[in-house]
Amino acid sequence: MNDAIVEKISGVAVPLRGDNIDTDRIIPARYLRCVTFDGLGEHAFEDDRKQDPGHPFNQERFDGASILIVGRNFGCGSSREHAPQSLHKRGIKGVIGQSFAEIFFGNCNAMGIPCMTVDADTCETLFAAAGADPPPLFEIDVSAGEAAEFATMVPHSMSALDGKPAEAIMIFDREGQRAHVHS
Repeated sequence: MNDAIVEKISGVAVPLRGDNIDTDRIIPARYLRCVTFDGLGEHAFEDDRKQDPGHPFNQERFDGASILIVGRNFGCGSSREHAPQSLHKRGIKGVIGQSFAEIFFGNCNAMGIPCMTVDADTCETLFAAAGADPPPLFEIDVSAGEAAEFATMVPHSMSALDGKPAEAIMIFDREGQRAHVHS
């Protein structure tokens, strides 16, 4: 469990398209025997990355990404804590998606990795923005329940660490200055 309060997360976002991505795909079962979680990050999505050379986690432009954008029901399947641990060890500090498996969501929040839910249209907007080359910077303001891709207006709703939903629209100008917030 992580007692640190996460207020803001910023950085590159890696878009991982697809629904029902289960914990077996996030971290293959052969890595569940580890005594510590150290080194798990290099094995995140290992089988998917081997099968698909174009997998986002194989692309240099997403190296060091701190935000993961996903589809629906992310983290479904077995309830292993290794899945969010592998993402954390890979450098992922926040996840934005349409929905999350309940246990995965809880494990992430317990570790201090906020999971933000967005509607399908917003998710598609975020996928498109994150897929740009070079990828833009994103910011998640956890305490305010806001997220934005710089220079884009993105409506969203977030399940905060206390489980209370928050809604807002945040607009950033090209210099990254907050131009408007509506909640």
